[in-house]
Amino acid sequence: MTLTWALDPSVRHLNHGSFGAVPQPALDAQSAYRDLMEGAPVRWFVGVPDRIAAARERVAPHLRVDADDLAFVPNASAGATVVFSSLRAEAGGEVVVTDHGYGAVTMGAQRFARRWGCTVRTAHVPLAAGPQEAAEAVTAEFSDRTVLVVVDHVTSPTGRFLPVDRVSAAARARGIPVLVDGAHVPLMLDDPLAGVDCDVWVGNLHKFGCAPRGSGVLVARGPLRGELDPLVDSWGVGKPYPANFDEQGTQDFTSWLAAPDALDAVEREIGWERVRADASELVERAADLVADAFAARTGQDHRVEVGTPAVPFRLVRLPGRLGFGPGGGNALRDRVLAEFSVECAFTAFGDEAFLRLSAHAYNTLDDYADFADRCVPALVEWSRDPA
Repeated sequence: MTLTWALDPSVRHLNHGSFGAVPQPALDAQSAYRDLMEGAPVRWFVGVPDRIAAARERVAPHLRVDADDLAFVPNASAGATVVFSSLRAEAGGEVVVTDHGYGAVTMGAQRFARRWGCTVRTAHVPLAAGPQEAAEAVTAEFSDRTVLVVVDHVTSPTGRFLPVDRVSAAARARGIPVLVDGAHVPLMLDDPLAGVDCDVWVGNLHKFGCAPRGSGVLVARGPLRGELDPLVDSWGVGKPYPANFDEQGTQDFTSWLAAPDALDAVEREIGWERVRADASELVERAADLVADAFAARTGQDHRVEVGTPAVPFRLVRLPGRLGFGPGGGNALRDRVLAEFSVECAFTAFGDEAFLRLSAHAYNTLDDYADFADRCVPALVEWSRDPA
């Protein structure tokens, strides 16, 4: 493998799932774009819409979608906000979300509901539920008053797939719009929208896809697409989707333009199929290793049964009430980073907290063995400390 990354070698990076890492060729391309922008800004911004359209053409094949169905957004949450800002609803309607939803997107759904005088119904999906049980848990919340369904393709707190194909089909049969939050999914799946008949699907290229920060996509293929407007009103207003998203003033669009360079670099140097297979195998071994390390000190089982775990994610149960103190998982993340120089993710679902492991092309089993050797003993001690 010849692909290089700009990661700090003094830090163990076990949280590709949150922000990803960017291959050096994409960072070089982004720097070159910035040089062009600063060298001749008028020429640059006049030509930006054409450059963005060309970048869409390069990204679309990686997602197996048509470039005319795809628009760039800063991230998946921004894509969800586009839907919440564009969609209209009658007072008394209901918005369906799940208890696995990403907090910022769920808050956006709640804001949408308040604005239109609607209420939010939350579907409880058991962590160990398989596709059929999970789909039934969501569709059971549908009613004649449902105006929007928001469902995660891969859940952030629990690292599992939800059956968005089944949920979308059930909603389509009832004429209910569906927003799929696919934040983690681009390049995690070879054909992420296969069989998913939703109105809008949003995802981040800067997670598993390794693109520069601030590069997300919105895919719209249903009747709602004609109503979608970007978050910034600029000279693209009045143009048809997705051209109206290609022209949004004087933002720094270099992350969008360099996104296809990241996707192409990984494909060229490693191959996305290999990355997915290797990450899946590695994270399974890593979860076993870390869970065993916890068990050796607590005498408890730290493995977690997840109905349909996502390709690069696995959960390991934390001991005691660790992860539920002030600041929750983020405080724990910050302490581990400060004391051990390890970047990792801690999440919670219901009354349990977890270490959410993830893996990518630059990870090795030594990364997780190091975590087990240095961090697990401290985490167990912290779980026994009432402070």
